[in-house]
Amino acid sequence: MAVITIEQLPDRLTAGRTLAGLDLGDKTIGVAVSDQGFSFAHPRPVIMRRKFSLDAAALLALLRKENVGAVAIGLPINMDGSEGPRAQKSRAFVRNMAPLSDLPFVFWDERLSTVAAERTLIEMDFSRAKRAGKIDSAAAAFILQGVLDRLQSLDAASRTEPEPPGAG
Repeated sequence: MAVITIEQLPDRLTAGRTLAGLDLGDKTIGVAVSDQGFSFAHPRPVIMRRKFSLDAAALLALLRKENVGAVAIGLPINMDGSEGPRAQKSRAFVRNMAPLSDLPFVFWDERLSTVAAERTLIEMDFSRAKRAGKIDSAAAAFILQGVLDRLQSLDAASRTEPEPPGAG
């Protein structure tokens, strides 16, 4: 397992695989998985956190079932751009996963992903109780969709050839 940049991610994604997004919470792990075309994020049921070994086993089983080739994990950066205790917990989670999997991980700035997920669930008229059960996976889907959108823009940029000097 390696931590890679978003720019390195396309080289790690092979045909037929998917990309997962994670939103780590203290009580749950929100999970979303892409389609094989890397266009859309689909929320999956949350993993209830108990202890790391059980959490890791449940997560790895889900990633295998979903044919995941890489994982994007939300990095909760403070609004001023600094990293606090929650960001350190996310980094520690990835360090602890390293010996257990060969999957590459990408950190993704998740500022306001939970806020956006909650607003969307409210707009969809979910009750407070139903939102509580879906918020972490919805946040994971927002994180993953951000990564997927960035991959699309990187792909488009790589297909655009610069004009030769003196053209035009």
